[in-house]
Amino acid sequence: MLQVETKLKQLKLRGMHRSWQALSETKRLHELSFADGMDLLLQAEEEERQNSRFERLTRSAKFRYRASLEELYFDPGRGLGKGLISDLATCGFISKGESVLITGKTGSGKSFVASALGHHACAKGYRVGYFNTQKFMVKVKMARLEGSILSFFDKIAKTQLLILDDFGLTNLEKQQQYDLMEVIEDRHGKCSTIIASQLPVDCWYDVITESTIADAILDRLVHTSYRIELIAENSLRNNKKR
Repeated sequence: MLQVETKLKQLKLRGMHRSWQALSETKRLHELSFADGMDLLLQAEEEERQNSRFERLTRSAKFRYRASLEELYFDPGRGLGKGLISDLATCGFISKGESVLITGKTGSGKSFVASALGHHACAKGYRVGYFNTQKFMVKVKMARLEGSILSFFDKIAKTQLLILDDFGLTNLEKQQQYDLMEVIEDRHGKCSTIIASQLPVDCWYDVITESTIADAILDRLVHTSYRIELIAENSLRNNKKR
């Protein structure tokens, strides 16, 4: 028995190791058939690997909030319907490379909804990147100055779900507009993008001041997008449900 436990530990089969220990301590090990025991061990290992992958993906994503779809507050008057979230929860929009545009005033819960969708995508095994838009554009600028812009764009292009939060707080500079167009173009029809903004989508032309660039970006985002327009009379920042 000790030899089996040692081997499981050496092979880093953490789920099977913990399950083996629990079965041994509760004396259930001798009550199970080989097939039933093996099934329990394999299930434990699968759950362990899924949980570990989820934790790695969420750490890498660097979400603003630790959120879940179960915490979302649904109300017809708020503009957040269960049907739409249930549809997005299948993550079909990610595999199809479709976008999700979330708009609403400060405190309406845009970032929380975006984070919840991102966490759910991580639970499904997708690679997610979460950025404040201004900080993201600074990262792009630094990559350009350091000569690593191509590898940066390649990394972002391979991120299966990119979340850009607080879009439109300031107008984008000319180079930033070109860089954003490059990012959106690389992802178009291949990987999904969620954008959260205080501004209605119609006002995004004011942020992307170059009309031809704005047309190119919005054409790729809007026509295959899911739209969530949040309405909230009072701030939801301090509420448990968002």
